[in-house]
Amino acid sequence: MLTVTIIKPIIESENGVKLRVAAYCRVSSDSADQLNSYMAQMTYYSSKFENSKTEILVDLYADEGISGTRDDKRAEFQRLISDCRKGKIDIIYTKSISRFARNTKDCLKNIRELKSLGISVFFEKENLDTAKITDEIMITVLGGLAQEESASISQNMKWSYHKQMTDGTISQHSAPYGYTIVNGKLEITPEQAEIIKMIFEMFLSGKGYYAICNELNQKGIFKSENGDKWTISAVEYILKNERYIGDSLWQKNYNEGIPFRKIRNHGVLPQYYISDTHFPIIEREIFEKVQHIIESRTFRAKEIVPYPLSKKIICGICNSTYKRIKKNSKIYWVCRKHNMSASECPHKAIEEQKIYDDFIRMFNKILTNYKEIIVPVQTALQELKMRKFSNNTNVMEIHREQIKLKEQLHVIAGLRTKGFIADAKYQEQNTEINRKIRKLQKDLKMLTTSDDAETLEQIEMLVDFFEKREKIMAEFEEESFSFLVDRIVVHDKKMEFQIVGGLKFTEKIT
Repeated sequence: MLTVTIIKPIIESENGVKLRVAAYCRVSSDSADQLNSYMAQMTYYSSKFENSKTEILVDLYADEGISGTRDDKRAEFQRLISDCRKGKIDIIYTKSISRFARNTKDCLKNIRELKSLGISVFFEKENLDTAKITDEIMITVLGGLAQEESASISQNMKWSYHKQMTDGTISQHSAPYGYTIVNGKLEITPEQAEIIKMIFEMFLSGKGYYAICNELNQKGIFKSENGDKWTISAVEYILKNERYIGDSLWQKNYNEGIPFRKIRNHGVLPQYYISDTHFPIIEREIFEKVQHIIESRTFRAKEIVPYPLSKKIICGICNSTYKRIKKNSKIYWVCRKHNMSASECPHKAIEEQKIYDDFIRMFNKILTNYKEIIVPVQTALQELKMRKFSNNTNVMEIHREQIKLKEQLHVIAGLRTKGFIADAKYQEQNTEINRKIRKLQKDLKMLTTSDDAETLEQIEMLVDFFEKREKIMAEFEEESFSFLVDRIVVHDKKMEFQIVGGLKFTEKIT
């Protein structure tokens, strides 16, 4: 009979190198009780490995106020997986399976990937270690239970929200720009309210979304104290939001399935419009004028047929954009200057299908060779980022300081509730602590954001795009073209495709 002896892994190597540990924490809402849980988890893991002889804490990854049903919605979780792929981590600690994921499919997918990288996950509540292969069946069962728990909680919350919406008693749980939430009610933030009024005035004066956000950014009027710039979608959101006239429309979106997907509610579920729920920033008459202008512009825009190549093609000689023309039942794109006068620019018209053919050829070349072309660029940028930030202030120290400050916020809130400090003193301390938190957030953003980081993010998106692609392109795909190509520069007998991440590929004009 065979005898099997299990040889346990050595925790610490002979040369004394410690295992690199990451801790993942998550709470599922922004309520005070859940935030206390969040703080407790962060504090627990900070102290757990402080004096360990076998393990060293590399970083804490904490998603705050985010549902666990979809891992792609958890920024810190994605950062954790990314660092694992980069070889920075040996083992992950987390409180429980429900903290790691409430979706069995994603849970197992991530665990299997991590195991393939030689990384184990330890679930403390269940006392399960994925390094033990026999635990996978147990994880499947518990993951399923966690998923059922998530569905049950979701159904209870939906019923509660539906009752509150029907009665008109629902509390505000998120504040749009221009407001803050105080005791479940929206209160106007004066400085932001002035910017809201400015945006409405600019729109009524004839300016569009792009012109408004461009002017605000140029004037140094940012969307937040962190220096976040205005975007077209942010301006459009403000101009269409009924909250600014003191009303509230509930159930604009709804969640469906597990993992939960947020879907825009176009009449599938009832909506609840409640008037005068809070003080307005914009007068109703002004708001209605703006909605009328938006509707008329939308109607006109629908009458214009957009083309995938519109505003994408640039002449390499005169820098003019190309326009679409029809000739002898065929579609061509031609330099505007050449079209007005051939003597002004020698570049002749190019048949649309030939441009599509060249794009398909370029796409398939990249797909076949992206591991030799793009992945080395990704690796070089990652190494550059590591070198650049290696001598900077420890990011983890900033995270720890933020935890301490957030704990202080909860302490003074509790003291005020129990009557130990006056409202005026609470407001003073609350303002000062939040100022320090914003300063830390700004410092963190400066440490982790750069042009190189943005380029790396785009390159990583590009690699991910081609990794998921299974087949070569046989016919022109508008969606793939729109994602990949920023612009096409036409030179003599060749086209230069400038794609995501600043990469350039040249194809001969067929």
